[in-house]
Amino acid sequence: MDDQLSRYRQSIDNIDAALVYMLAERFKVTKAVGELKARDGLPPADPSREERQIERLRSLARDADFDPEFSEKFLRFIIDEVIRHHQQAKLDQSA
Repeated sequence: MDDQLSRYRQSIDNIDAALVYMLAERFKVTKAVGELKARDGLPPADPSREERQIERLRSLARDADFDPEFSEKFLRFIIDEVIRHHQQAKLDQSA
């Protein structure tokens, strides 16, 4: 049992590392989007895009036999953080 538990935990650790690197990459791209929006005078948030993305993720979650409610909460958390970064980029651009 200890060997099996250890293998499971190693897999979890590997997945967590992949998640962190994927999120870091995602935020590099959204940072560039925020800078572009700030430069071009676009609003930090795009509610219609956000809703499309949430529905897309919920659909992917259903296809993956994963809880769509959790996936929506997770994406909403990320979106809110991205918007916060975009708002800061807008403030930095106007300074």
